Amino acid sequence: MNNKNLIYKALRGLAFVLLAIALIQYFTGNATATGPFVTGFFVLLAIGFQGLPKFKTFSYTVWIFAGVTASLYYPAVFQSVGDFQLKLLIVPLLQIIMFGMGSQMSINDFAGVIKMPKGVIIGILAQFTIMPLVGFTIVKLFNFPTEIAAGILLIGCAPSGLASNVMSYIAKANIALAVTLAAIATLLSPFITPFLMEKLADELIEIKVWEMMLDIINMMILPIVAGFIFNLFSKVASSGKDKVIQLCSYLFIIILKNFIYLQTSEASFGEVVASFGRDMFWFFVLPIVLSSILKRAFDGFETWMDKVLSFVSMAGIAVIITIITAAGRDSLLDVGLLLLLAVSIHNLAGYALGYSFAKLFKMPENDCRTIAFEVGMQNGGLASGLALQMGKIATVGLGPAIFGPLMNVTGSILASIWKDRPPKE
Repeated sequence: MNNKNLIYKALRGLAFVLLAIALIQYFTGNATATGPFVTGFFVLLAIGFQGLPKFKTFSYTVWIFAGVTASLYYPAVFQSVGDFQLKLLIVPLLQIIMFGMGSQMSINDFAGVIKMPKGVIIGILAQFTIMPLVGFTIVKLFNFPTEIAAGILLIGCAPSGLASNVMSYIAKANIALAVTLAAIATLLSPFITPFLMEKLADELIEIKVWEMMLDIINMMILPIVAGFIFNLFSKVASSGKDKVIQLCSYLFIIILKNFIYLQTSEASFGEVVASFGRDMFWFFVLPIVLSSILKRAFDGFETWMDKVLSFVSMAGIAVIITIITAAGRDSLLDVGLLLLLAVSIHNLAGYALGYSFAKLFKMPENDCRTIAFEVGMQNGGLASGLALQMGKIATVGLGPAIFGPLMNVTGSILASIWKDRPPKE
């Protein structure tokens, strides 16, 4: 055993010492003093897992648990810095995450619609029927406060998250189908998610369909478009004609967004023009300029840029979950265990029903596994951003905040099981 492994082993041992101290404090009536020890337990365990190949994939999730624990014990630290409200970071962080997703993709990722039409149709149908209906059933059975119930429905109506593609890769499922499904579901979400929320959650909370549509376009679609453009000019070897066609398509999306804005708000024509100008700068011109500069200035910048965006995306998700937990701490303590149970049922039912739905249509085993992940793992970041835009981050945002780390744990376990059980030819 080398020195590095000894350090990891020592950190894991120290982690459980801290956990033991926390338990002693708790059972001797000094629960308020357990915060540093429980938080320290998760921090050391997350680092220590790096020395165990089978547990290394859980390290990120344990880091999230550390952040959630700290925010439960010390919520004020994660609510504001001076006069700045930390919840205002949620939307920019989500946009950066979506930009990172787009920068890893190209228009070629949508070729799967042509190559695998059956899998795409079945996957999208399962995605936007199973989780909303399971969420609706859970809300009726558990009788949560209305805004927390709306959060459960919101995570059910969201598209699949980035993690689903990772789990499909680990499980050696159909990664091409996974990428295509995630891309298509994301692009459809501005239209389907508000529609589903209006039909299922309108009795619980006011749903402004057009505003929600614009929020999703601003938080997801435009940043992904910016990522596509960044990719187009930095990585993808495309002809001039191909670039022009793609740029026209992306320009149309920005025009469409501002047309919807003009039709559904009280903004003046001048305000819409100003909005169009901002969108063009941030999501069209800047990616072209930035990618061109980086490509010329640094050799092999694609490699380190991928690593930077991957790290920022993972850190961003952890920060979003931590901020939401701090904002909704009081509500979470009231319904925490029951909400955890409900979210667990939602997540696990997504895997089981997604897999079964694909089997019903006699899909290949690899495709069934992919659809299971795409159905069971939702975009908690989008749901959290929408909760913030509603002004309900402390209540509507709780379900998505719990769903995020939970699905990473269950998804990792399921992916590991399937990895060791390759489908029979």
